Amino acid sequence: MSTATQDPTIRRRPRKAKDSDDDTRRTNWWVTAFIAVCSLTVLIPLYLAVVVALKTPDQLTTGTGFEWPTEVRWENFAEAWERTNFPQAITNTGLITVFALIFTLLTNSLVAYALARNMHRRFFKGVYFYLLAALFIPFPIIMLPVAKQTGMVHLDNQVGLIILYTVFGLSLNVFIYTAYIRSIPIELEEAARMDGATTWGVFWKVIFPLLSPMNATVGILTCVWAWNDFILPLVILTDPAARTLPLANYVFQGQFNTDYTVAFASYLMAMAPLMLVYVFSQRWVISGVTRGSVK
Repeated sequence: MSTATQDPTIRRRPRKAKDSDDDTRRTNWWVTAFIAVCSLTVLIPLYLAVVVALKTPDQLTTGTGFEWPTEVRWENFAEAWERTNFPQAITNTGLITVFALIFTLLTNSLVAYALARNMHRRFFKGVYFYLLAALFIPFPIIMLPVAKQTGMVHLDNQVGLIILYTVFGLSLNVFIYTAYIRSIPIELEEAARMDGATTWGVFWKVIFPLLSPMNATVGILTCVWAWNDFILPLVILTDPAARTLPLANYVFQGQFNTDYTVAFASYLMAMAPLMLVYVFSQRWVISGVTRGSVK
């Protein structure tokens, strides 16, 4: 037996704690540098938009365009407010976005639940892959038939636009919801049914509350799409009073020239509400994607 073992007064040397350099060794600096460069592709255009929106037309014609304006022209925002009829345009866009969000969450999650719990049946599996196949169909291919049909049934208005956002988002949303619902233990539903819950009760009282991460992810994606979409309102809406913000911003595009300073001011005004929404809810997107990928 060794001396260190016989003598209790001799203490063993404590194990050296892991250096803080261990975390540094795990840092992939190539990936970090790549992410930093990719972030510049967003920050530089955003900076350019702010700079152009604050310039006068004379300042825009001189220099490279990246210089900070020597004279800030806040009147560009006031002019953009009037020329786009901004209050009405943002109200139309907000209503379409909110109702599209509500109908998307209620209907798409329900369809995904029916498919996820019946995937062993041939019909439901066929419907699932049919919806996935719709992801590969470009919208310009079906644009003209959709515009013609909505006009025939008198849905060439905001209501028709809300329905189209709900239907066209079904493919991607079902794909997102289904993977997450299949990771929810079936025992939770069986316990609810033992307590007398119906299928509707199981979904609304058990499953739907558990879909909060996916609801947040789908909700934000739907908001970004409905708020920024240009092509669908362009081919569907026929009433000029119902135009959305992207259509209202198109007023600055002339045949021979474009009023860039006022146009960029209008773009920033249209972009600001959605940026605030995303800043406060981006953690829900990351959390939803992370939870959906772990079963």
